[in-house]
Formats: sequence, structure tokens, C-alpha cells
Amino acid sequence: MDISTLNAAQRYTALRPATEPQEAISPGTYFRDMVHDLATTVRAGEQASLSAMTGSADQHSLVHALSQAELAVETAVTIRDRVVEAYQEILRMPV
Repeated sequence: MDISTLNAAQRYTALRPATEPQEAISPGTYFRDMVHDLATTVRAGEQASLSAMTGSADQHSLVHALSQAELAVETAVTIRDRVVEAYQEILRMPV
């Protein structure tokens, strides 16, 4: 057996758990975790802003925290828009 074949087989075996299905997550749990993560990210951005105003944080950490908060809010708004759009499509369906 060639050493490169053995190495590829070992890497495949190491990555195998990533391709196996995970246990099912209830939609309510997933949504609750997503909202909790959003609130945590926004709160971290607010705390970084307060720290920067008092002079105890550097500019890099402020920009990083605010960028993460902005991305989280944009993602939440996009998801909300898609849910509303899907709901409106359902309402327009003929019965």
C-alpha cells in the first residue's frame, strides 16, 4: 500500500463524523438559540461601544464587534423578510 493512499484513508476517516447526520433539532429550539445568539452579539457590540467611549477598548475590537453585530442584524432582517414573503405566498394560494 502506498503511503499517500494510507494518508488519504486516515484523513477520510477523520472527516467522516462531519458527513454523518446529526440528531434532529426541534424548530423551536433552533429558533430560540438563533435569537439568543443574535441578542448576545448585539449586546457585545453595545459593550464594545461603551468601552470605546470610555477609552478602555481599542478601535480594532470596536470595529470587529460592530461588524459582527451589523451582520447579525442584517441576517435576522433577511430571515424575517423571507418568512413574511413565504407567508404572503401561502395566503395567495388558491384554496
